[in-house]
Amino acid sequence: MLDAATLKAWIGAGRELAILDAREEGEFGHGHLFWAVPCPLSKRELRARALLPRLDATVVCVDGGEGYAEKLAAFLEGIGATDVHVLQGGTPAWEAAGYVVFTGVHVPSKAFGEWVEHHYGTESLDAAELDALVKAGTDLVILDSRPMDEFHRMSIPGGVNVPGGELAYRIADLVPNAETTIVVNCAGRTRSIMGAESLRQAGVPNKVVALRNGTMGWELAGLQVARGQSASYPPGTPVTAGLALERAMGFAARTGVRECTRAEAEAMRAAPSRTTYALDVRALDEYAAGHIPGFRHAPGGQLVQATDQWIAVRGARVILADNDTVRARMSAAWLRLMGGWEVFVVTDPLSGPLETGPWVPSLTHTPSAPTVTPEALAAETGVTVVDLARSIDFRAGHIPGSVWAVRGRLPEITGPVVITAPDPLLAHLAAAETLGARVLEGGVSAWRAAGLPLATDRQNPPDEACVDWYLRPYDRNSGIEEAMHAYLSWEVDLVHEVARDGDAPFGAW
Repeated sequence: MLDAATLKAWIGAGRELAILDAREEGEFGHGHLFWAVPCPLSKRELRARALLPRLDATVVCVDGGEGYAEKLAAFLEGIGATDVHVLQGGTPAWEAAGYVVFTGVHVPSKAFGEWVEHHYGTESLDAAELDALVKAGTDLVILDSRPMDEFHRMSIPGGVNVPGGELAYRIADLVPNAETTIVVNCAGRTRSIMGAESLRQAGVPNKVVALRNGTMGWELAGLQVARGQSASYPPGTPVTAGLALERAMGFAARTGVRECTRAEAEAMRAAPSRTTYALDVRALDEYAAGHIPGFRHAPGGQLVQATDQWIAVRGARVILADNDTVRARMSAAWLRLMGGWEVFVVTDPLSGPLETGPWVPSLTHTPSAPTVTPEALAAETGVTVVDLARSIDFRAGHIPGSVWAVRGRLPEITGPVVITAPDPLLAHLAAAETLGARVLEGGVSAWRAAGLPLATDRQNPPDEACVDWYLRPYDRNSGIEEAMHAYLSWEVDLVHEVARDGDAPFGAW
């Protein structure tokens, strides 16, 4: 057990340190330490080895006082972690000691976005100003820096989807005229700011502005968002990749990004005394087609926006790769400015053998439960289907009559049980803990592909039951406008909360 004062001193000392929060992400979002990283107990096998590439790193497990931290600590020791601690009393004890507790998710990245806007003076315009410019026929483009699934759900009319990690790489192809104004947007603030400032730091000659408050600000201004759009950048290597590389090299050099060869990267990863993350920042299809063996997929824009999804150990080394170093250099520069990591870019990423497909965590034991096909399941009666998808995904489409749940918190069920999850490994792990349970082959995706019916219900599960997901304002079933205002105010105020906390080394590279 570790007390709050000791942990605070460890954070300030700059040593290698991971703070893993064992709660579900929705619970985590209601109050956590600044540098805490979600490692939900329900997904411990999948998350822990991704977040802890070196099991000798110092790890502190935290929770909200429920006892989950002790269970996560025991699991970590069971897979070979050697320096594991638990924050006594959890987040409530941290707050009682006078330290700052943060709400929300991806807080370090979002706070960093606010710091970037203040530090660099990132220009922005509000929804009414953009609407007036569009109606006046101004020469401009609207680039949405979120992943396609978010863009498809809602976007600014006329916008084009270019995720943040692709912006500096593709901008000269997309906007060849230096007189064209570039407007970058997201749902709120962070990715608008980071996308716009990435172009500015790359030296793009155009006027570049962020859409203040993104699609939320657009709706709050009484304007209609577009839905179901899919306009995106042309696939493949941009014609102007050489110019993009020149720009990215300048930004990376100014921020102290280091270079390494593949051989040097492998030597760093094999070193037993230092934690090293190896990440490929390209789009998923490019990554899946061929990447350096052992590198995980972490698309550049999302990596900067949600660093805590990939990197847990402060003081670690981070090695980034792509195909020609442009996207890796841009992402690496921002990670350097966030502070706390030594960051490298692989200069010869395609010089050796590549592996295909997804990254798979190494497990001490891989369970294998009996399976059932969608067609066979559809013909059965009296079976309870338990779905371990994200709660918001379950709302959007699930097998009729199925029950949503979090692994480890399954409801009491009598009779036959079939478990489904987006990740088949998670389904098999849960089935191994449920007497007589089978796993649905291919999950809900296979059920849909077989032409079998799906049910949708935005109220199931209700907002208060979504412990696995910190609901965004537009995920809620009521009070959406008030939640948007509260969220945007929260983001703006993060700069002051971070200053009060005192543990964010933004810009101190």
